[in-house]
Amino acid sequence: MNYDVIVVGGGHAGIEAALACARMGHTTLMVSMLAEQVGATSCNPAVGGLAKGHLVRELDALGGEMGVLTDEAGIQFRILNITKGPAVRGSRAQIDMDRYRMIARNTILTTPNLSLVQETVTSLILQEGTVVGVHTHLLNAYRAKRVILTTGTFLNGMIHIGEIRQEAGRFGEFPAKGLTDSLREAGLAIGRLKTGTCPRVDSSSIDFSVMEIQDGDELPNPFSFRTDREAFARDKQQLPCYIAYTNEETHSLIEGNFHRAPLFTGQIEGVGPRYCPSIEDKINRFRDKERHHLFIEPQTADNTECYINGMSTSLPPDVQRAMIHSVIGMENAKIVRYGYAIEYDYVDPTELKHTLETKKVKNLYCAGQLNGTTGYEEAAAQGMMAGINAALSLQGKEPLILRRDEAYIGVLIDDLVTKGTKEPYRMFTSRAEYRLLLREETADVRLGKYGHALGLISDAQMEAIETKRTHIAQGLKHLEETIYTPTKEFLAFLESIDEERISDKLTGMQLVSRKSFDLPKLALLIPNFGELDLYTQEQILIEAKYARYVEKQSDDIAKMSKMLHIAIPTDFDFKSVSGLSNEIVDKLTKFNPPTLQAASQISGITPAALDILQIYIKMGQKR
Repeated sequence: MNYDVIVVGGGHAGIEAALACARMGHTTLMVSMLAEQVGATSCNPAVGGLAKGHLVRELDALGGEMGVLTDEAGIQFRILNITKGPAVRGSRAQIDMDRYRMIARNTILTTPNLSLVQETVTSLILQEGTVVGVHTHLLNAYRAKRVILTTGTFLNGMIHIGEIRQEAGRFGEFPAKGLTDSLREAGLAIGRLKTGTCPRVDSSSIDFSVMEIQDGDELPNPFSFRTDREAFARDKQQLPCYIAYTNEETHSLIEGNFHRAPLFTGQIEGVGPRYCPSIEDKINRFRDKERHHLFIEPQTADNTECYINGMSTSLPPDVQRAMIHSVIGMENAKIVRYGYAIEYDYVDPTELKHTLETKKVKNLYCAGQLNGTTGYEEAAAQGMMAGINAALSLQGKEPLILRRDEAYIGVLIDDLVTKGTKEPYRMFTSRAEYRLLLREETADVRLGKYGHALGLISDAQMEAIETKRTHIAQGLKHLEETIYTPTKEFLAFLESIDEERISDKLTGMQLVSRKSFDLPKLALLIPNFGELDLYTQEQILIEAKYARYVEKQSDDIAKMSKMLHIAIPTDFDFKSVSGLSNEIVDKLTKFNPPTLQAASQISGITPAALDILQIYIKMGQKR
């Protein structure tokens, strides 16, 4: 009954937290309501997406499990925004949600140092402001040196389907009761959020022939850097998805039943995700739109059931049936599970340190939707970092806090703990100031060193990462040092590859930065280029094309790092600074930080505010 770490919850955050602690050598207990639901994908059968794919790749680089599970259970792989710049592309995979869950559970059950019990935690055991264990509904008391809460949507969960309200943490599963009271008694600020899910439909009742087919990439890319890319691209079997559309009949049906929608009647009190609205919210806010996309996604490799992505709803069952039947191709669709909204309690993330340990209760960590986020990927990223930092704390070592300029995970956690959230937080590429440096495919090169130092990445894997780094550096060095002149031979070469002539000498880097320059052309320019793996070739091309922008962002990072050391005069008048919000002025005045570094640690103080402050400080020094 005694462990180093207890992880409460078996969702995506709980999996990563428990595996990190156990693999770092600590006896770990996962407490989950249902063992068979460990790793359940409660909402859509997919992993990744724009910015979310970055999180999965970064998790994998640190030694996390989500990328490996996705590669094993994936049934379609696509790179989104492929026609746009590399910084805003995102990998996404449809998964066999049953297989994903089974592999995740088996991984938990077979990992050394890790145990699993099927119970419900009802309260924390606290001693003088420090957590020392948990009580469960079976009146068991489990003791631990560190406790990580990853409760998802289960804290006082309430499901809404029309006028029907049902206490549940997920459809068909009991909510967690009692733990919220324990958190409040410990002094933590608790709020209420809402999210929702879409109807599931019997695949045999859908007419796919009248829908737009959406295939996976011809050469699929795996999520995990540890997956054999060539074998994966060659052997992975993929299923298609389909696109359908709502229409005026759909919209009129929904609009005519607003008076029965819990979202509008006041039945739901929690704030929902702004960037993933329910279908009734879409119709209410965008009534001028003639139609909305619906993505028909298989939930398993057998394709017996489909998820109607884009139709999240809490409307009554009869309305859900009517609106589904109004869609072309789904006139005879049979609903297997109705969509629903769910409200749940969450902890205000400003109650947390960057390590995800709570400020008011020592040795207690929170991760996942409990911290106000939405999405499997955001949850898993937090779980991984909470697990790593709990383990490092046990070892008496410094915590691992990723900066905003080195990982999307750093952006995610910094946003949460400094700004907080009043609605379910979702990661976007636009949230990252240095997204050109934080591209998906560079995650292993950026973060592999941390995973290796923690013992979560093997020596062989780290050696492979260093080989990539070396090959990329060598390729870029060749382009930087090679000068091309407009000789007859070189002009003929340019003409042979359909490139414009040059009139003056230029470096290989300048030549490759042309928009028209691609991999086949680069292979003819660099000796032995074709011997490198495709990943390395692509990185050399991207780094060469964006060299100037990468250099500028690197300079900005260096300036920011230098700026944070600037001292703030003791008599500095924050109210005199134009461009700061009243909230920021109040906080700075209250805490009166001695340096910009100290100011950056105050909840809600943004990088833009720091930049304005340093300008005013310098102006004052000149005067």
